[in-house]
Amino acid sequence: MALDRSALVPALKNVATRLRIDSLQSTSEAGSGHPTSCCSAADIAAALFFGEMRFDPRDPQHIDNDRFVLSKGHAAPLLYAAWAEAGAFDRSELLKLRTIESDLEGHPTPRLPFVDVATGSLGQGICAAVGSALNARRIQSDYRTYVLLGDGESAEGSVWEAADVAAMDKLENLCGITDVNALGQSRPTMWRHDMEQFARRWRAFGWHTIVVDGHDLNALLDAYTEARATKGQPTMILARTVKGKGVSFVEGKDGWHGKAFKKGDELDCALAELEKQFVPDPSGVDIAREIPKPPAQSRPPVAKKAPAPPSYTLGEEVATREAYGTALAKLGEADARIVALDADVKNSTFSDKFEKALPDRFYQSFIAEQVMIGAAMGLAARGAIPFPSTFACFLSRAYDFIRMAAISNVGIKMAGSHAGVSIGEDGPSQMALEDLAMCRAEPNITVLYPCDAVSTEKLVSLMAYHRGPAYIRTSRPKTPVIYANDESFTIGGLKVLRESGGDAVTVIGAGITVFEALKAYEQLKAAGTTIRVIDLYSVSPVDGDALIAAGRATGGHLITVEDHYAAGGIGDAVAAAVAGAGFTVQRLAVREIPRSGKPDELVERFGISARHIVEAVRTVTGAGPVVARG
Repeated sequence: MALDRSALVPALKNVATRLRIDSLQSTSEAGSGHPTSCCSAADIAAALFFGEMRFDPRDPQHIDNDRFVLSKGHAAPLLYAAWAEAGAFDRSELLKLRTIESDLEGHPTPRLPFVDVATGSLGQGICAAVGSALNARRIQSDYRTYVLLGDGESAEGSVWEAADVAAMDKLENLCGITDVNALGQSRPTMWRHDMEQFARRWRAFGWHTIVVDGHDLNALLDAYTEARATKGQPTMILARTVKGKGVSFVEGKDGWHGKAFKKGDELDCALAELEKQFVPDPSGVDIAREIPKPPAQSRPPVAKKAPAPPSYTLGEEVATREAYGTALAKLGEADARIVALDADVKNSTFSDKFEKALPDRFYQSFIAEQVMIGAAMGLAARGAIPFPSTFACFLSRAYDFIRMAAISNVGIKMAGSHAGVSIGEDGPSQMALEDLAMCRAEPNITVLYPCDAVSTEKLVSLMAYHRGPAYIRTSRPKTPVIYANDESFTIGGLKVLRESGGDAVTVIGAGITVFEALKAYEQLKAAGTTIRVIDLYSVSPVDGDALIAAGRATGGHLITVEDHYAAGGIGDAVAAAVAGAGFTVQRLAVREIPRSGKPDELVERFGISARHIVEAVRTVTGAGPVVARG
């Protein structure tokens, strides 16, 4: 039976005191951490975990558990202390904080079963919380999502992207709490304790807003109750707190951010003061046992079937971005876990095909790429398979979110269209020329780059079910279909499109440069030279063995050609794969900031056309001028 308020509040006060003690002890044992940031939020966490949320501490991934995201990830010791208090693991583990053998890291990661997404890069947790709330709507669960922010991180633009989207989507199942402790890392925060400055901003963004004393447990419990009862809009609880609360010699004092208490007199004095703050608990009840569990709900197993196969004609001209939209809609119709997210470019990425077929699983972020990727992280963490798509160049705006998705190892499936100089007249601001490098830099992101419609459809299906984050690059120009509809592809594979026993050079392209390589093949063949042509549709991972075999068969002569800057793309991927065999790679790539022009003009001007491939082959082989045979 739930405790009444008169018994609950003293018990929560003692929980908050234990959370402070645990946070101090664990950070002092580690010799680093953020104990004062934990102390300011201890009452917030105590009231939330033990007076409001419904969850099973022994089953943190229960589909209907209320979710908690710690956006102010540096307060991780408080999170760990709360879960230990709830009985998820033994309290002694807290003293292993920040050690290499422990998953209780300096900031939360999903290696812990009660953490959905990695946090620590501020301004991201609330975006993931939006995705978590959307997922509850997707599976028709009444679980609620709570997210704890810091007042300092409220300066991040992504916080307000999330605020916009959550209000637009009327996420009444989302509740934010801002720990307004007035102190940042290097100085007081922007608005310090001016609570109205925070309140009017959240109200303006369409959130139900509640201002409370963040150390008043009754006020916090009332706020949580009010948030749960609020319909049609998300709620933000603004909790006025004191940094270092409970330890008088650091309370509200600057210069203590990220400093553990020194073992000895400093820590002993702080702990002695906290020990005196325990109060008589008339209930005598183990409060962890009073945590309400989520209601039992039976759900049928996820129905997944194979999507309809491609249905293209060889030689048909289709842009890979359009084939992506077709593939996405087919996947969504075959699997209810597939969702799509857009940043107001759906009619260019062709994700609007998914929206037309499955509008309830299409989420519009408008021009806000950070919350789009962050929400995709939250959706993926809760069981969805999200495909956020936009122009590839605009994903760079969300790169920190992509980095954190890699740290989280959540299965977001990103698509970037309009890549490279081949987009034409829009100019360099719209040309993604670093996106492959950006995603390849993360060791667990799969990077795919199809050249035609069939390979696009097949790779979209593969990436959906491949573990971890993935990125597919699509192109604006129409390209001919070169693969049969029943052609098979693999993550980490490649296709040899042209080969003979006397090939002089291996030319490796992807996307639109595959067709430049095929043009070069015809020109060289007419002049008496044959080359091997490879479609490197999987850029990360790459098939190193096949590349080395091709290199050995062609005298060690390897040329890459890519609609991308020279650093970090296909050339670097191939060079790394073949270096152990002693091969070097000649790389054709875009080597300067491009400009507007016709696609063919730009491909020629910036060194990745068939003519440049032919010249590179002549240089590598020492052959004379190419003369077409009549």
